[in-house]
Amino acid sequence: MFNKNIKLVLAGLITVWAVYEFSQVNILNGISILLLAGIFVLLYFKNEFILLAFLQLRKQNFPGAQKWLGYIKNPEAALITKQQGYYNYLHGIMLSQTNLTQSEKYLRKAIRLGLSMDHDLAMAKLQLAGIAMTKRRKREATNLMAEAKKLDKHGMLKEQMQAMKQQMKKI
Repeated sequence: MFNKNIKLVLAGLITVWAVYEFSQVNILNGISILLLAGIFVLLYFKNEFILLAFLQLRKQNFPGAQKWLGYIKNPEAALITKQQGYYNYLHGIMLSQTNLTQSEKYLRKAIRLGLSMDHDLAMAKLQLAGIAMTKRRKREATNLMAEAKKLDKHGMLKEQMQAMKQQMKKI
């Protein structure tokens, strides 16, 4: 909705307003206004459109997720680096259903920019391993699978990895 810098300016102005309320001994107003400023700080680090796209993706609604990501016009200017990583990660996951070459490009860029959670990084590497396997690059797929296995500390992707290993034996 807002550029990342506008969010910080709004948070700063609202914080000044909260300090004014505190100086007027309106403690409850000051606390409430500080919470409002906290929302803008939160949205600086967690982009609202990416959060809404994740919600749509959780429901397997790919067109809905694509719609929310479409609201981000210039990701390099509007998002911080980690958010750019998640922007590319979401595009890569959605394109993995239709266009493997584009999906690979987005997922590699997401890994390069960085993802906050190891699980997301493991998922991106597992997706890349699947793409590499589809393109008959077995060595690369094996390396990516090993990296994904290291990152998947809670075993959430164990079944997908086993299925992929079975498919790799056929290549």
